[in-house]
Amino acid sequence: MILYGKKNGKLLLLFFLLSVLTSFAQERKIKGKVTDSNGIPVPSASIIVKNTSIGTNTDFDGLFELQIKDNPNTILVVSYIGMKAQEVLVGNQTEINVVLSENVEDLKEVIVVGYGTQKKGDLTGAVATIDSEKLQSRSVGQIGNLIQGQVTGVQVLSSGGKPSQGLSLRVRGTSSISSGSEPLYVIDGVPTSDTRSLNPSDIESITVLKDASSAAIYGAQGANGVVLITTKKGTSAKPTITFDTYASISQVWKTQKVLNGEQYRDLMTELGYTTNWGQYTYNTDWQDKIFQNGYSQNYQLAVSGKNNGTNYYVSTGFINQEGAVRSAAMTRYNFKVNLDQEINNWLTMGTRFTYTKYSDVDINDNNNVNVGGVLLGALTTPSIIDEFNPDGSFTSNPFQNWENPLASTDGLDRKYENTRILGNLYVQAKILKDFTYKSNIGIDNGHGVYNSFLDPFRTGYGRAIKGRAIRTTNENFFYIFDNTLSYKKILKKHSIEGLAGSVIQKNTYDNSNLEVRNFASASITTPNGGSEIISATASKGEKSNVSFISRINYAFDDKYLLTANFRADASSVFGPNNRWGYFPSFSAGWKISNENFLKESKVVNNLKLRLGWGIVGNDQIGNYAYYGRIGNGANYPIGGSIQPGSYPSTLENLSLKWEETSQTNLGIDFETLNGKIKLTADAYVKRTKDLLYNAPLPTSSGFDRALQNIGEIENKGFELGINTINLDSNFKWSSGLNISFNRNEVINLIGEDILLGSIAGRGNAVLLKEGLPLGTLYGYIFGGVDPASGNAYYIDKNGNSTFTPSDDDRVVIGDANPDFIYAINNSFSYKGFGLQILLEGSYGNDMLNATRIETEGMIDPKNQSIEVLHRWKQPGDITDIPRASFGNTDNSRISTRFIEDGSYLRFKAVTFSYNFNHKIIEKLKLSNFKLYLTGENLITLTNYSGYDPEVNAYGGANVERGIDFGTYPQSRTLLFGMNVSF
Repeated sequence: MILYGKKNGKLLLLFFLLSVLTSFAQERKIKGKVTDSNGIPVPSASIIVKNTSIGTNTDFDGLFELQIKDNPNTILVVSYIGMKAQEVLVGNQTEINVVLSENVEDLKEVIVVGYGTQKKGDLTGAVATIDSEKLQSRSVGQIGNLIQGQVTGVQVLSSGGKPSQGLSLRVRGTSSISSGSEPLYVIDGVPTSDTRSLNPSDIESITVLKDASSAAIYGAQGANGVVLITTKKGTSAKPTITFDTYASISQVWKTQKVLNGEQYRDLMTELGYTTNWGQYTYNTDWQDKIFQNGYSQNYQLAVSGKNNGTNYYVSTGFINQEGAVRSAAMTRYNFKVNLDQEINNWLTMGTRFTYTKYSDVDINDNNNVNVGGVLLGALTTPSIIDEFNPDGSFTSNPFQNWENPLASTDGLDRKYENTRILGNLYVQAKILKDFTYKSNIGIDNGHGVYNSFLDPFRTGYGRAIKGRAIRTTNENFFYIFDNTLSYKKILKKHSIEGLAGSVIQKNTYDNSNLEVRNFASASITTPNGGSEIISATASKGEKSNVSFISRINYAFDDKYLLTANFRADASSVFGPNNRWGYFPSFSAGWKISNENFLKESKVVNNLKLRLGWGIVGNDQIGNYAYYGRIGNGANYPIGGSIQPGSYPSTLENLSLKWEETSQTNLGIDFETLNGKIKLTADAYVKRTKDLLYNAPLPTSSGFDRALQNIGEIENKGFELGINTINLDSNFKWSSGLNISFNRNEVINLIGEDILLGSIAGRGNAVLLKEGLPLGTLYGYIFGGVDPASGNAYYIDKNGNSTFTPSDDDRVVIGDANPDFIYAINNSFSYKGFGLQILLEGSYGNDMLNATRIETEGMIDPKNQSIEVLHRWKQPGDITDIPRASFGNTDNSRISTRFIEDGSYLRFKAVTFSYNFNHKIIEKLKLSNFKLYLTGENLITLTNYSGYDPEVNAYGGANVERGIDFGTYPQSRTLLFGMNVSF
């Protein structure tokens, strides 16, 4: 053994000290500051030593310090979301200041998802977005117009063209019978069902979560998809003032030809009506009286900016629309504040606040003239009468007390008004390294009032009941309180993101209705002016939800992606035995283009496969649905007087539970030619079970029906979206095509056939049956007109002709579901000039033109279509229009005679714009100046003979689809607008 002496010990100590000094000498401290292009500090920017996990983040003032090895070849990667990353060679520098500029492309790639954001390239579910560029290309009053034709798998159901028409969407088909089928709308984190009061000019982006793997984070409310609406924020340090305005005129794009006075007189004579025709010498065009040049005007002023940790957006807006049908109108005032404030480098607070005052005047459509239907009234009121009688009252049909359509548009004063406050307040804190806590409370408080007054003199019905006033109020208050904890960590090739939290929601409502009649005059129009109370009702209710949410995103080497969601929900509308529902989802993605064998490919720029599965729920039914409720009105005579009584109205079901929708999605994303061609395709199978359905019961129970979990519906389909950059020089041209196929089928309905959709006293027009899709049209097979008798004959179930078919002879006569829906978008630009053309269409859907049942029936004294000029008049006539026959509905049964092809291709929006060049803008001291001219619904190519193929008399109903019964049509609109910012 050799022992070290003093000399050797000193040498060892010296060697150790030199080693330590050398170690310190190999590292040095770097400090610096990160700002944006306006000199504003960028907090939380990432500074990473390239190809290592060594790094740090900037503080609230954009400052950072970092210990690095003393290597002049060291490279720092400085990055921040929405900005272009920079690589900085350290060299001999000890202080490094970096200026980051905004990366518009990166901003587009960050997608808002449930309770957070995610890069588009890391998505594993079926998620579609409409970014600010697409939203700003159109100026519209309703957000449904912004979505239509922009997203695969999403059908905008345009139930009519009223200014007050709300939004109705179907995401990958209809999945319910009795429960709601609307997607969940979330505006800045606050769920809502009413989007009419939302100002489209305030929207920054719209994200649609289409499949269960992406929507499962919303659990009980995600069965019909989720639409996330994000409003605008400040984008530059310098305050930006933006003023938008437009004015438009609109017209009904098509009218119907009806009988003139002489032709009407001949028809009435055939039906046996006689009168002194000499007193009826007018030639009134009722469609001309009802249809008008509608107009709208819109003004929007906004101020936005960001500096010193403050991001703000403040706007105010006003829109007024007069419809293309007389008296239809809508007015909306908006005021909005979006504010985010960084308190320090770990705490941020913010709010989204919107105040809206909304009002509209609706019209009576989808009804016959005898109940005030305006559209059918314009078609079936004879032209031989004037608008008013000598005493100022509205005229009526000479042979029946059916007043002309002006009695509905002008004879009833009515208006709906609503004030609404929608907003939230949040606090976000970085409590630990890699952990972020966020607490958010949101409210949606609305107060609506409907007032109408039917004066006691002007209309026949008003005179009969001596006037009527109706006042209906509804007060709604919703709040949501959610708390989430998120985690984000990058470890070499591993990226992990986690989210866990809880959500509490509650909705309360308070409604009342008062109807009063018997007015002495028209001077006082409020209910206190009448002396007879017809009805006075009031109701209250509430609905509560409690939820726990979680999500994990994992990525390895930017190639392999996994996402898992789980949500547990409890809802007060369901029975205590099944109040909780559990909604998991899993999805995976494979970025094939990042594999070594494709990484250097010049052909494939991006190729990703996606596969997902999940379960989501639906609780869109009435409150207290599981209770055995008590009804009123069962009054009893006791002691010679009527005493109020009640009765059991519904059967208790303590096991009532959620509808559950499971969905499997397979998708592919592909890019080539340096992103000039982008393709996204998805195939899915979506099955809903435990339908909330009012199913029949044995009569021994004392009830004929009760709400139960019975039945299944399946939707399966394919979606394809292609975007291309065709030319990219001084002249730019880009295109987009999307097409969506969906097949709907009722899988199980306990063997019951249900008939719905009553039409014009002819029975029901829609069949709900196992093995058929929702929206199946049902009726008789029209055989033709018998030349001998002039009566219509039909083909019975045995293939024989008959004049009086039985109910059993009815068959499926049409399908309201299209084979596919599609849209084509082209955008051109050259030196400030821009042209955008959006074509949107539907193919293969059938329409029941029930309007023709009224205008070709010839059973009463209504005016008729000119088609009846070809009616049978004498034996031997060969025609497909039966004879006129008073009261004979056999000749106009619901049948194939009235089924038409509802396919259409519509020039939905054509916009020509001009952006003034920078020289002119600088002289005007502006930052942007744009003028544009837009045509909406300019051309419609269709074989449908009615007013409009894009309507439905039953609105957004799940089952009753594809029926036109005097429905308010879409209008053709010409819009001129201006956008100025400075």
